Amino acid sequence: MSNPYAHIIEPLDPQKPEHKFFNLTKLGDPRYERLPFSIRVLLESAVRNCDEFLVKKEDVERILNWKQTQTQTVEVPFKPARVILQDFTGVPAVVDFAAMRDAVKQLGGDPEKINPVCPADLVIDHSIQVDFNRKSDSLQKNQELEFERNKERFEFLKWGSKAFQNMRIIPPGSGIVHQVNLEYLARVVFQQDGYYYPDSLVGTDSHTTMIDGLGVLGWGVGGIEAEAVMLGQPISMVLPEVIGYKLQGTPNKYITSTDIVLTVTKHLRQVGVVGKFVEFFGPGVAQLSIADRATIANMCPEYGATAAFFPVDHVSVQYLQQTGREAEKLGYISQYLTAVGMFRDYSNEVQDPDFTKVVELDLSTVVPCCSGPKRPQDRVAVSEMKQDFEACLAAKQGFKGFQVPLECQDVSIPFQYNGVDYSLSHGSVVIAAITSCTNTSNPSVMLGAGLLAKKAIQCGLSVKPYIKTSLSPGSGVVTYYLRESGVMQYLAELGFEVVGYGCMTCIGNSGPLPEPVVEAITQGDLVVAGVLSGNRNFEGRVHPNTRANYLASPPLVIAYAIAGTVRIDFEKEPIAVNAEGKEIFLRDIWPTREEIQAVERQFVIPAMFKEVYEKVEKVNERWNSLSVSSDKLYSWDPKSTYIKQICLFFSFSFFNGITLQQPKSIVDAYVLLNLGDSVTTDHISPAGNIARNSPAARYLTSRGLTPREFNSYGSRRGNDAVMARGTFANIRLFNKFLNKQAPHTIYLPTGDMLDVFDAAEKYQQEGHPLLVLAGKEYGSGSSRDWAAKGPFLLGIKAVLAESYERIHRSNLVGMGVIPLEYLPGETADSLGLTGRERYTVVIPPQLTPRMVVDIKLDTGKTFQARMRFDTDVELTYFHHGGILNYMIHKMTE
Repeated sequence: MSNPYAHIIEPLDPQKPEHKFFNLTKLGDPRYERLPFSIRVLLESAVRNCDEFLVKKEDVERILNWKQTQTQTVEVPFKPARVILQDFTGVPAVVDFAAMRDAVKQLGGDPEKINPVCPADLVIDHSIQVDFNRKSDSLQKNQELEFERNKERFEFLKWGSKAFQNMRIIPPGSGIVHQVNLEYLARVVFQQDGYYYPDSLVGTDSHTTMIDGLGVLGWGVGGIEAEAVMLGQPISMVLPEVIGYKLQGTPNKYITSTDIVLTVTKHLRQVGVVGKFVEFFGPGVAQLSIADRATIANMCPEYGATAAFFPVDHVSVQYLQQTGREAEKLGYISQYLTAVGMFRDYSNEVQDPDFTKVVELDLSTVVPCCSGPKRPQDRVAVSEMKQDFEACLAAKQGFKGFQVPLECQDVSIPFQYNGVDYSLSHGSVVIAAITSCTNTSNPSVMLGAGLLAKKAIQCGLSVKPYIKTSLSPGSGVVTYYLRESGVMQYLAELGFEVVGYGCMTCIGNSGPLPEPVVEAITQGDLVVAGVLSGNRNFEGRVHPNTRANYLASPPLVIAYAIAGTVRIDFEKEPIAVNAEGKEIFLRDIWPTREEIQAVERQFVIPAMFKEVYEKVEKVNERWNSLSVSSDKLYSWDPKSTYIKQICLFFSFSFFNGITLQQPKSIVDAYVLLNLGDSVTTDHISPAGNIARNSPAARYLTSRGLTPREFNSYGSRRGNDAVMARGTFANIRLFNKFLNKQAPHTIYLPTGDMLDVFDAAEKYQQEGHPLLVLAGKEYGSGSSRDWAAKGPFLLGIKAVLAESYERIHRSNLVGMGVIPLEYLPGETADSLGLTGRERYTVVIPPQLTPRMVVDIKLDTGKTFQARMRFDTDVELTYFHHGGILNYMIHKMTE
């Protein structure tokens, strides 16, 4: 069917009639001018893709009517322009595509029909670990180990790049996915198939939102949902509220963008923006560089919003020029966005659109800060760090407490490292990492760290050698400008050598600590600290031995490394005493914004970006030397412990019948786990190192591997046998059945304490369905598809929680696991649930979005809960057994 909005198509340049666009201003609708800029992107996609089938005229009308529908749940489709993947989430996606090809062939269809329809970029950035640091050859050694551990995965991904059309792979060693996206992959405006239209995307990593800082609307989705988009399906989404975040004032000269983002994160957590868009406006936005905006947008998942949008303005165009984009592209970007009313002038209040609600921040009120010790929203002013940490030591076990007895709080444990005597105590820093796209994409904070390092060295300061220091830039451009500006040598002298290009310490790839350090921590049961310039600091994520972890700007990472402890008041106490006995204070070595900006203007230039990215897909010789098959179907190796053929989604007998099964009630289910609030995907999804006493380790040992060969869970995401065994295997998982942190549960029929996988296996062998009970914000954290796939494989049929993180709820739906939500005001405690009951969830034959269902207990008690299938499309996926089952059905009908 032809597009009903074809009448508003016109050429952008009359001299080039072949390049057209949908001119939304020609809709002649005054509501358009009042829409938030982020909603205008959704509208343009709906207008351009309107076919009266997947996208209808009613959908366009609903988006135009955004302001009037704020109190309603309105579902709209959205077709992003592209998809972005990283390798941890990308491997399962390629495995699923390969398995779908096998399934389509078995069902008599054409397997080569299974290709990304929507352009997909996959950046290999999550596989490298900090095994070596503080040596000039650390980078080379870490990259060699990366290939040694991941050769099989890399070969599989390279096969995928050749077998599937419309999929581009950025090799390892290139940088972190979100920084590569910002500096290289982002189009801002697409020019494709004869049309101009806004760049937009979804990604299989929650920090995909970083690109919103450049005016490209994007957010993280579940891996399964992303695959459906790659196959040409729109995302079905609830039209969001848009919170207008007004920035005013000017930050003082000692403030970094990290301080601003941690302040914004805490503020927006208090405002409550889960499931909403945040759109930034006001004169203060003009004070922020694109790197600053990207830092704020990157942390969007930490304040809970879906997207954190900075509309394109002249600063955005200047950034595109600085990063080496072509002049022709810069011209049509500005021309197109101006023509459709999407080019922003932050000083012009007349342009300010309507918002659901407006909140404000005066940038002059921001102070230097960190976040921790266990959550990114728990901001602590640097001036209060010592006092706050000591309060956390004494406080009850929780997000801000470690419950260390008073008599143990000042314990000091001596140890030797390289023949020299040292000691550790509570608050000692043992990891100091400049890492993560959140900050390494920002020249101001990276150069600030370099200038601080230079001043520290000139003052005779150093970092104790047992502290694991590292610098893992988000792209080669960072190394380039740090070297050219002359600060790299000072960073290296303090121990901050480049150890790799990728997402390292921030996702738990921090590598081992020195054995004497681990022994001292264990002996004293010490709460030692990691300080990192990342975005996540959940328990057990950074390193099993660092119970306190603080997010900080790169300069502060170095400052705390020099101090050697977080129990310091930088305003009153010297950061260190040099060899001459002189006390050096942090203020003595801290660079001002003006100093940093002067160096940035001189050394961060377009030629750097062009040189690095012109060869990004060809520069890695190890990648180039990988030899892979040209077959369109993957030849699965039954001996592989990395890549395993799975029938996780596909029931061939079901598809042979081409009939939908009626949903069935869940009868007499046992509770596998009884969990509290803020259970994250770090607690659920397998991540980090594989513990030697875990079910996954026992499986790998049975396959002939030694512990040295286990690698990480992330590297084995293509093997469902490993991943199922690693689900809920986090040592910091707090299960109410045990009343302590452990990756175990109670097998209720006998009362035995077992590993979670072993208990689930026993339940499945006996034919018992399973539930999980949880509190608020279940599934917060990274957008990990295995946080839903793993529970599915354990036999979990439903989760009953007080509330869900958006992406994880969507992932559960995509796997056919029912997300149940207590009715308002009700909780497990208020209903008197212990988790030891057996649960029957009564599912009627006719389902509607967000319907309320009965839950009956074997005790005779009955209560109600809401099924969080929020849209008709989600119910369609559920009826098919998941998103990918639905897609195979579509391909073979």
